[in-house]
Amino acid sequence: MDLIRAIIIAIIEGLTEFLPISSTAHMIFTSSIFGIQEDEFVKMFQVSIQFGAILAVVYLYWKKFFNFKNLNFYLKLAVAVIPALVLGKLFDDKIEAVLGDPIPIAIVLILGGVVLLFIDKLFKVHTIDDEKDVSYKSAIIIGFWQCLAMMPGTSRSAASIIGGMQQHLTRKAAAEFSFFLAVPTMLAVTVYSIFLKEWNHDGTMQKGYDLLLQGEHLKLFLIGNVVAFVVAVIAIKFFIGVLTKYGFKPWGWYRIVVGIALLVYFTMFK
Repeated sequence: MDLIRAIIIAIIEGLTEFLPISSTAHMIFTSSIFGIQEDEFVKMFQVSIQFGAILAVVYLYWKKFFNFKNLNFYLKLAVAVIPALVLGKLFDDKIEAVLGDPIPIAIVLILGGVVLLFIDKLFKVHTIDDEKDVSYKSAIIIGFWQCLAMMPGTSRSAASIIGGMQQHLTRKAAAEFSFFLAVPTMLAVTVYSIFLKEWNHDGTMQKGYDLLLQGEHLKLFLIGNVVAFVVAVIAIKFFIGVLTKYGFKPWGWYRIVVGIALLVYFTMFK
């Protein structure tokens, strides 16, 4: 993977990580369409540049993340991230196996779009407009909703936002809690992929940091995270405005149209 392709993937990650349209699906499709070889470094790169995206949340909501007097904020995120950490570890191999087949991912993209068309009507009661009013019970329930995104194409953002609305959060509050929850979730995934997971690189099992030290991998990793950070800052601001004004329907239609197009593409031309 060269620098241009790395930047393209990073832009896709930054644009889609916090939108309810599945960043994983978009990066997989982008890699396929641009002919990016799906080797172990590319797989690790797609996961690890999420670090840049989560820094965008910390930057935009720095008063939340650096208000050490608000211990409940950190504890709620810790509780909410537990389901993803446990189930993610248990199903890591199965999830990775699905990543190689774009057809079911495209189908999930379409089905998720259909759900988003009706989600505003399904969850009409919104009594919580601030993260401070989210209970620990609601936090862990939202954490379980987030686990639906382990199926590539679902969207971590969509699953956790829907979970928030099911727990009576307003659209804006659910979206922001989803952003906050993304930080420990994706930080854990990034740390796992770099320091704990072993990758089969040319028949040799290597840690992620060993892959980063080969060739220009470290340069691609650093540039990718910077690009993902900048683009994610813009995407988050844009998403909050659209979600507050129009709800989920625009994203639902987007998922359906893109999902059908990709399904046709991978069925007929690949």
